[in-house]
Amino acid sequence: MDSGKQPGTGLGGGAGSWWLAAGSRPGEATGHRPPATGSPTLPRTRGRETGDRPHLVCVHVPALPLQLLLQRHPTWRDRPTAVVDRDSPQGKLLWVSERARRRHILPGMRWASALALDQELAAGTVSAAEIQDTVENLTERLLHASPDVEPAADEPGVFWLSCAGLERLAPCLESWCGGIEASLERAGFRALGIAAGFTRFGVYAIARVWRGITILESPAREREQAHRVPLRRLGIEPDLRDALARLGIDTVGQFLKLPAAGLAERFGQDAYHLHRLALGDDATPLDRATVEEPLVRAFDLEQPDGDRNRLLFLIKQLLDPLLTELATRGEALRELTLELLIETGQRIHETVRPARPTLDGGQLIELLRLRLEGVALPARVDEVRLDVEGSAAEEEQLQLFRINPRRDLAAAERALARLRAELGETAVVRARSADRHLPEGAFLWEPIPHLEFPAPNEPAELRMIRRILVRPRALPPKSHHLRDDGWLIRGAGHGAVTRLIGPYVLTGGWWTGGVERHYHFAETRTGELLWVYLDRARDRWFLQGGVE
Repeated sequence: MDSGKQPGTGLGGGAGSWWLAAGSRPGEATGHRPPATGSPTLPRTRGRETGDRPHLVCVHVPALPLQLLLQRHPTWRDRPTAVVDRDSPQGKLLWVSERARRRHILPGMRWASALALDQELAAGTVSAAEIQDTVENLTERLLHASPDVEPAADEPGVFWLSCAGLERLAPCLESWCGGIEASLERAGFRALGIAAGFTRFGVYAIARVWRGITILESPAREREQAHRVPLRRLGIEPDLRDALARLGIDTVGQFLKLPAAGLAERFGQDAYHLHRLALGDDATPLDRATVEEPLVRAFDLEQPDGDRNRLLFLIKQLLDPLLTELATRGEALRELTLELLIETGQRIHETVRPARPTLDGGQLIELLRLRLEGVALPARVDEVRLDVEGSAAEEEQLQLFRINPRRDLAAAERALARLRAELGETAVVRARSADRHLPEGAFLWEPIPHLEFPAPNEPAELRMIRRILVRPRALPPKSHHLRDDGWLIRGAGHGAVTRLIGPYVLTGGWWTGGVERHYHFAETRTGELLWVYLDRARDRWFLQGGVE
């Protein structure tokens, strides 16, 4: 199989990066790697030229949507096949099989144009939900091999895994990769490409060209093999692909010989970004995938009980936190499975489904009550277990669920009112940033009119935060015999200063006599990062705060 580009795909999930699209290697059997037409020979390496051990692995499931389409239509396997974005003659081909490629049918063509080249072309659509479910299932499988797995955000079928630190668990890297290959083949996906090396782009490009397992023994070997990969196997934009072909640029190595600045001017920033990545400038760590744990609650009864009302009361105690967890995920309950372990060892399973996904616990308890009334319990119950499945919730459902949250805002308001009555109106305040010159004046305290539920935004990147003292604290003088270390700012218990970063000079306030402060960041032996300054007018050091 081969695959083509999807709009908006990009290495590492960069939005708007079009160039990383699915591609594949020719041939039909797994377990051997015949050279692709016009592609380099990449023999499986057994030794290592250096003492380096590959720490990054790329797993490529070629044309994943196309494989899903062929699982649905197995009779198409002997025909040229393609996945289109819509079921229309003007639909665009996103992934194409190797048989289709040999007939000069390429990704980016219109379905009608491809049919003009070969009337036997079979094409169909694959829903985004089906692709996403498959990617999640494969990610969960790969997490059994490594805790660091990153699926490509916009290209289904490409995964990066870290094998760093697994030397004791997997001393033979090729056997470890073989286990991954066998696991994915058991899931029904074949013609896999797995490359172990040192850079994101290098292992990706090689995994796209070859089936089976390729171990790159050194960064130099990885660069050598990646530079020989044909550009058409990266599935780049057809216009760029054709323009480069007219210039005689067919491989990654030839592409890298082009001047980067001129490349950006002639072909745009995306081509320049590809050039940088191919040079190995991308040192972005893996964006670790997280698989949500199943929502399950269980309770062992100290004394077996057969009373349905008491059992329903216990079920409600288990159900409420499950609904809260679903709401935090932005989901509503679609299906609820109740499992009762009878003291005789028998297990009873009952499943209820609301008319529509809901977060209404009362409605669910009523459904369970009706179901339990029709169940004959052969003996008393030893254990109760709930298993819930959710689906995307509507915004109205989430708002309704917040009407009765575990945090009672009304009760908090009453508590604050009592504090104001006893201690005064200024007893309950919050900090607000202000446009002031000095750091200790850069915020003001204002009364809290009313409370609201927190709605934190996910930060685009982690940033260090300075904690400012309301009043700067005078520090012991810095010895003139010390340079950047040995200064005990907060006593021996916190360690001496090992490094001073600065100064950052702040001046002003001439209308009040003038201020001149020389700010520094002081790093101590215990790892603390303190924010201090020297007041030149008083020739005295002060602690302004700390950095977290």
